[in-house]
Amino acid sequence: MLDGTAILLAEDDPEIARIVRDHFRRQRCDVTWASTGLECWEDFRNGNYDLVIVDLMMPEMDGYDLCKNIRLISDVPLIIISARAEDEDKVRGLQLGADDYLTKPFSLTELTARIQSILRRYRQGNAQPSQAMKMVFKYGLLIDFERQRAYLNEEDIHLTSKEWALLVLMATHPDRTFSKTELYEHVWQQRHEDCTNTINVHIKSLRTKLGEQIRNPKFIETVWGSGYRFIGERDQ
Repeated sequence: MLDGTAILLAEDDPEIARIVRDHFRRQRCDVTWASTGLECWEDFRNGNYDLVIVDLMMPEMDGYDLCKNIRLISDVPLIIISARAEDEDKVRGLQLGADDYLTKPFSLTELTARIQSILRRYRQGNAQPSQAMKMVFKYGLLIDFERQRAYLNEEDIHLTSKEWALLVLMATHPDRTFSKTELYEHVWQQRHEDCTNTINVHIKSLRTKLGEQIRNPKFIETVWGSGYRFIGERDQ
């Protein structure tokens, strides 16, 4: 069942990573190993995987942030492996979108069985229709995913690649408040200690192109002290 499965493994312990990687390679899986959370995030953004295995205690970007980032852009099957056995850790991981949580030490047989179960459910559920290629909002905004263009009152608003990525991320997660750090990590695909000015400049430019009035926004709202959220209403 696992033959040909592309697995992305995030594990900072080289011995555990080698054991898991070799086990699944013997089952004809294509396994990519990332030793840091940030490396795994970059691999995920640039690759195509059937399953992600995430250790929580990772350098550069911990497993919680990694799971959160992955879930914002993908419903790929995701399983957490961790030495943390407390219920609150398990609950937090599952609330962030993990499909399962396995406590270390674990047997490779159990890990394999859980992965097979997750993939079976995922593939059965994947018979659902794909996401619409366009999103239409009130006040004339249209987002065309196929062409990767945005239009306001049928006019192309000529977004930069960063502005487009910011708009898509927020519009596909309406009413969710994104911190400036989260926006930067997703769009620039890296971490930065002081990203506030960069995000402010790009959001200001995006708002200008959307014809926004800060005191009466139709699409992007400032959540003071937290970040930004998309409040555009879908046009049914």
